[in-house]
Amino acid sequence: MSALDSRWLRRFQSAEGDQLRLISFPHAGGAASTYLGLSRALAPDIDVLAVQYPGRQDRRLEPALTSLTHLARAVAEELARLPQRPYAFFGHSMGAVIAYETARVLTEFDLPTPRRLILSGRGAPRPEPRAGDRLNGDEALIAEIRRLGGTGSRVLDDPELLEMVMPTLRADYQALGSYRWVPGPPIDIPLTVMMGTSDPIVTVDDARGWLAHSTRPDDVLTFDGGHFYLDTHLPSVAEAVRTVLGQPATV
Repeated sequence: MSALDSRWLRRFQSAEGDQLRLISFPHAGGAASTYLGLSRALAPDIDVLAVQYPGRQDRRLEPALTSLTHLARAVAEELARLPQRPYAFFGHSMGAVIAYETARVLTEFDLPTPRRLILSGRGAPRPEPRAGDRLNGDEALIAEIRRLGGTGSRVLDDPELLEMVMPTLRADYQALGSYRWVPGPPIDIPLTVMMGTSDPIVTVDDARGWLAHSTRPDDVLTFDGGHFYLDTHLPSVAEAVRTVLGQPATV
């Protein structure tokens, strides 16, 4: 892992020069390593910095935060400390909401904002949480994770690993269940949405709802696969990210 002096951000590839940064926000239960593959696929042209939420991997001894808006403010504060360089956001599932709220915080405090938001695997926010965000008990939580699939669901079959990840999953779903979108003006940042065509919790209409939250909406890009289409279609996702960010691969 390339060195980076930050409690909140991880870099997996060496980065030299002034490449565009892609700040990447993991899904519920996910950690920074979720973006190891995307980081490799976009290197060396795009510098991927993955957000490491408290309560997982090398931050496992810290209590997980149970508020998406508190997470967003903490990330915004961290980004404000970095040397200024053009950057964009990529957020998947819960990470899409945190990326969006982080952009709102940056706008509120007149700080440099991302060049673009790429929001994946999540429908547009609304005042009340979705039914899938308000899960009652561990059995319902585990059933939901199995329904979504992805490589992370394999830990559910290992009792020791399951015991390790459950506190983080509980905290993340508590954060999702308590999140209330506060209406405000659309953000003046280009916004692209991505989703899997067979995602069990996001429809195309849900995804298109995001476009109303930006004064510069782009489009909804669809990929074969379910909620974690990124796991199985990484080359296509990386190519799409490059295209929307205007960063063709170096030959």
